[in-house]
Amino acid sequence: MKKMLNSLLFLSLLGCSDLFLPYEPVEGEPHSWELELTVEPDPRLDLDDNGYYHLTLDRNNWQTLHRLSGHVYRGGEPLEVQKINWRSSHYWFIGDTLGYVVSIGLTDDLEYVSYDTSYVTWFNGWEVPTVNCCSYSNADGEVNTMFAPVQSMEGDTVMITMYWYHITELDFSDFGRRDESFYIVLD
Repeated sequence: MKKMLNSLLFLSLLGCSDLFLPYEPVEGEPHSWELELTVEPDPRLDLDDNGYYHLTLDRNNWQTLHRLSGHVYRGGEPLEVQKINWRSSHYWFIGDTLGYVVSIGLTDDLEYVSYDTSYVTWFNGWEVPTVNCCSYSNADGEVNTMFAPVQSMEGDTVMITMYWYHITELDFSDFGRRDESFYIVLD
């Protein structure tokens, strides 16, 4: 019964316009939700004359780890806690063995011995994206995600897309997806 009353109270609050308007709007000024979001990517890489960023792959490791950044603004001001989704044009697949685990124990003479090896095989065929899916902006409007291309992608050009959802009308009549893309050449 208490749960039902809490639900009814919550639903009645949703109908109150004051819930969405914490201040009295000034005539002629746009409401905060009406201001367009601006997202500026910052891949933290060198940009060539053709507008492509370049990342040199780590030849000593299967994956190269690199942090991609950007900034989110609303009405020219940094926006905190805005979800930004990230998508990459490139993926790779895990092979038949992800790795192995070696069990090590001690003998009666306290010498280390390897007595069992287990292979991790249940990930065979899993698709692995080269960029993490999403992040939220901090108080400065900064967003970050990790980009991890693999050695076999050397010479490819990867398209990274940052996308977000935005409303400009409280009745959701103008609700849509916006995006910003950039390209990284894997050297």
